Amino acid sequence: MKTALKMIILLCLTMIVAIAGYYVVEIYKARGYTESTVKPYLRIESLALDLRDMTERQLNILLLVEDPAFFEHNGMDLSTPGAGITSITQSLVKLLYFKEFKPGIAKIKQTLIAVFALDSLISKEDQLRLFINHVGLGGDTKGFEAAARQVFGKPFKALTEDEYIALVAMIIAPQTFDVVRYPKRNAERVERIKRLIAGEYRPKGLCDLYYGRMDKEVQKHLPPFSYFESYYEESK
Repeated sequence: MKTALKMIILLCLTMIVAIAGYYVVEIYKARGYTESTVKPYLRIESLALDLRDMTERQLNILLLVEDPAFFEHNGMDLSTPGAGITSITQSLVKLLYFKEFKPGIAKIKQTLIAVFALDSLISKEDQLRLFINHVGLGGDTKGFEAAARQVFGKPFKALTEDEYIALVAMIIAPQTFDVVRYPKRNAERVERIKRLIAGEYRPKGLCDLYYGRMDKEVQKHLPPFSYFESYYEESK
């Protein structure tokens, strides 16, 4: 019995060491990729948008919705109400470091790369530059400049505030809140975001990402683990 127990303990320790070793190697590779590929890419002058192309208010709206504590956290934030479980840094890892991201255990690798590679090697400002140029906004559309032209037929700088918020509203689920295909869904989310901006609504917890109850049909098309009815039970 004691021998069997020792074997089980040894096996568990071996698995722990192997898993830890795997993630150490992945972090090392990600840091190398950051230095060899991501940093040089940031020096390219052909990025469609720069932070200077955004107003302070536009930037504040983006952060309020997508990552309220962006400038305070180390790539991961699991405490700020309304932040969700994916920071802007983690979103970039999904976009830039994975050929194909499958929700689940890949979240561990995504988070470790965000904390120990991307956030530690790339400034917050440059992370935002990457995000505004690469965030998915429906189909193959990447970045706010491309989305502004495709959706509204105008350059980013010509967007009205409501049009800009309509694009921000799509980030969490581009197909579900597509402003062209589902204008009513998008408009409702825009109004909720505007209440958030005005301080009329405060997120009730980490994953209060929709700022109120969602229609049952819409719920079917939301990202996994992003909507929790329990947040709104008190308002029945």
